[in-house]
Amino acid sequence: MKTAMRYYCTYFDKGYLIRAVALHASLVRHEQKPFTLFAVCLDELTRTLLQRMQLVGVVTVPLHEIEAGDEQLRQARLNRNLVEYYWTLTPTVIIRLLEKYSQVDLITYLDADLYFFSSPDPIFTEFKNYSVLMHEHRFHEEFKPALKYGRFNVGLLCFRRDRHALAVLQWWRERCNEWCYARLEEGRFGDQLYLEDWPERFNGVGVLEHIGAGVAPWNNMQYSYTQGGDCAVRVDGLPLIFYHFHALYFSHPRYVVLSKLLVHKFPLTLVKYCYLPYIKALHCAIENVWAVQPSFDFGLYGQFWRSHAAIILKADHITFDMTQVDQPALQLTPLDEVYSLLKTSQVPDENGLHV
Repeated sequence: MKTAMRYYCTYFDKGYLIRAVALHASLVRHEQKPFTLFAVCLDELTRTLLQRMQLVGVVTVPLHEIEAGDEQLRQARLNRNLVEYYWTLTPTVIIRLLEKYSQVDLITYLDADLYFFSSPDPIFTEFKNYSVLMHEHRFHEEFKPALKYGRFNVGLLCFRRDRHALAVLQWWRERCNEWCYARLEEGRFGDQLYLEDWPERFNGVGVLEHIGAGVAPWNNMQYSYTQGGDCAVRVDGLPLIFYHFHALYFSHPRYVVLSKLLVHKFPLTLVKYCYLPYIKALHCAIENVWAVQPSFDFGLYGQFWRSHAAIILKADHITFDMTQVDQPALQLTPLDEVYSLLKTSQVPDENGLHV
């Protein structure tokens, strides 16, 4: 009999540890079944800290276990930068976990900067008739030119342990080992454009239909957001399952830029219902990491971005050098008794939410 356990996997280094801890917290809150999250640690500090934290359901996997005896990966690492090598790893990570853990009948890959706002059950309901489940970017009209980077997003992918899914994974691994770079070239881009023809190339590949799965900065302006009495967030009336917090950026532990890409826009309702709770979760994650390593600061300090919308603690308003901000665009909007939004053109007026 197959276990009721759900298996997830992700990979990250110390720069994304805080986000991964927040992702795990969202699963603890919303996953109604027992779950295991395989955390492939891309450096030893990350693995050590996670082991000290003893997060429920987390199994740490050191990178060297993924790489062991893999000559193709070794060669790939020699001819691309670190981020490109991380992208190269995606299919191999999933394959190696399926090889090592025979009890895993299906596995769901997650980017570390995802966050769940409700139960993932609707995803698995759609997955039941497929070997592989993928989701589209669903680009807003203004982002349609970005289709050249791929119709599908790697952020969440589900694979069943069967011959169809294994064929997809092996083909994807071979392509990524051959070529995986952060540039457009001959119909390829990183590990992502390889997904483009999976529904036609392979058997058993499904495309997720639930719009609450995969809301992100590249599509958020085409939806409306509400919050019920139970505090559940809805997107066009459907439960928001997960949001992909792509390009979110720490300038300071208490100063979080919504996106370092100015082209991204954020309805104020989305800021209140999604970004504010996520940043609170990130701050909880920081405290949890500091409890085992008080000096940890990776991914928490960076460039100050002019004219970028950011959520900041009111306590920091006095001490933070506001002269760095593009003053004509500056508008501080209280979000609650603790946090305020540095509102710029990235957060349109309410009457301009939906283009």
